[in-house]
Amino acid sequence: MPDDTRARQRTGTGVGLLLALVLGAVLLTALPDDGEQDGADCIPHTVSEWSTDDNLTAEFARYGDDATRTDDWTGGDGTHSVRLPDGRILWLFSDTYLGQVYAPPNPAGESFAWRDTTAPLVRNSAVVMSPDGKRLLSTLPAPLLPDPAPNQWRWPVAARVEPRSPGSTEQVLRVLLWVRTAGAAPWIYGVPTATEVATLTLPDLRVESVVKVLDQQLVPDPSRRVLFGTTLVEDGDWTYVFGGDDGQAASRPASRAYVARVPRGRLGEPAAWQYWNGSRWTASGPRPVLGDGRRTGVGSAFSVVRTDGTYVLFTMAAGTKGLTTVTSYWACSPTGPWHGPTRDFSPALPQGQVAAYNPQAHPELSDGGRLVVSYDVNWLEPGGAAAQLNRNVSLYRPRFVTLRLTPEE
Repeated sequence: MPDDTRARQRTGTGVGLLLALVLGAVLLTALPDDGEQDGADCIPHTVSEWSTDDNLTAEFARYGDDATRTDDWTGGDGTHSVRLPDGRILWLFSDTYLGQVYAPPNPAGESFAWRDTTAPLVRNSAVVMSPDGKRLLSTLPAPLLPDPAPNQWRWPVAARVEPRSPGSTEQVLRVLLWVRTAGAAPWIYGVPTATEVATLTLPDLRVESVVKVLDQQLVPDPSRRVLFGTTLVEDGDWTYVFGGDDGQAASRPASRAYVARVPRGRLGEPAAWQYWNGSRWTASGPRPVLGDGRRTGVGSAFSVVRTDGTYVLFTMAAGTKGLTTVTSYWACSPTGPWHGPTRDFSPALPQGQVAAYNPQAHPELSDGGRLVVSYDVNWLEPGGAAAQLNRNVSLYRPRFVTLRLTPEE
């Protein structure tokens, strides 16, 4: 077992190690747009109501606790999803526990399902759900994507089904990947290294190729390195890809958000990517569209959707509210200016020293004007996270809410 994997089992896993970074996240204010004028259909939107999605949360608990297999998903974070052409939904996770889950009581006599300390931990995984979005069916052989090099790993983020190339009738699945390299503090979750795109064949979900689209190893300050793919939004012939830097790891209060665009069918072509540089789209040199790196910015993981011509972004709220509270912002262009925050909400959390992070929207599960949003949960202190996650397996699984976005009055 690599040394960095053992270290992560001792100190906590996956995006959960970003808690110290995510909890201070706040989005924000007006920055230059890309020259597009606010359309008549672009108006402020806010969360008008929300409720827990107990059925979806319970389904992940049911699947994770199922003891009939010992090589499937029992918990993970970095939750993303995509609907496949045959209707199935594919869930992508970053660091993932596999193996056996035991029924309560746990060794301490508590009423929690638990896993022992030998449970396998892999860097990424994928779980298939039925087309109706109600039942998880199977875990693909894990890890889905191998480590690119010793002491490096891949975390899958957003994904899209698109033509193999523009105009092609064949569809493939493109998965954005964050490559990180093991590092010393403050880079306990890995040094940001590169953005990659994996191409998977359909319908068998075989990994066909992995292409590096943005190498950041030559950027000397790791806190200035940008990884793309925390969220994707399709708009006309373009796919807008959002990303962020790791400014928070360098003791800056907030990370900054960036955006790129790629023509449909070309996510896997590095030369097709264009980055917003503050005034126009260029082949290199992305500049922030949100946040100043000091007072305003985003968390390391956030989500953007487009509704009624308006872009809406979800992130954890600022300050101590970031432990528990999701907030949103809106814009008429992916490059901003962004406005907000609007009304926030505090989803349910289990008892103990826990926190929520990584709010992600799942439009493929949404209907009737309601949007499904997940959030990840982890133990608050990384030093004791691994023991707590084994003691209570529910601490390292996504939870869900459904909400309604309406024009702000």
